Amino acid sequence: MRIVLVNPLIPPNTGSVGRLCAATNTPLWLVEPLGFSLEDKYLKRAGLDYWPWIDLHVTPSLDEALDVPGRAWLFTAHATQAHTAVTYGPDDALVLGTETTGLPDELLQARPDDWVRIPMDNPNIRSLNLAQCAAVALFEARRQLGR
Repeated sequence: MRIVLVNPLIPPNTGSVGRLCAATNTPLWLVEPLGFSLEDKYLKRAGLDYWPWIDLHVTPSLDEALDVPGRAWLFTAHATQAHTAVTYGPDDALVLGTETTGLPDELLQARPDDWVRIPMDNPNIRSLNLAQCAAVALFEARRQLGR
């Protein structure tokens, strides 16, 4: 299992996801371009002193990040299928897009069967925080896998 963040923009979000990944021994893949430097103080503050324990991969290639033996689940508010309605495998990738625009349209259009969403009851809310989504997604997958 891995978490893939596509073009993240906000350092504290990525730092929080990094901390989540460190706590669960989950590899974190960041797809460039990033909206910040990996030396950013806010990124490091959110990840605390856990960066040495994060299995971090930075790649300019979305294809490389999605090259997994399992399935790549694309988290998008446009999906009709809930994240709890699919079956996760141990080699899957949980893919989340940039905070402002989500995943690239060309990726979504190429893989419509891989879309999942985290349901929200209030129609006035466009999205959840990126780090919250990563945690909800990862812990549902881990629950299914008996972790």
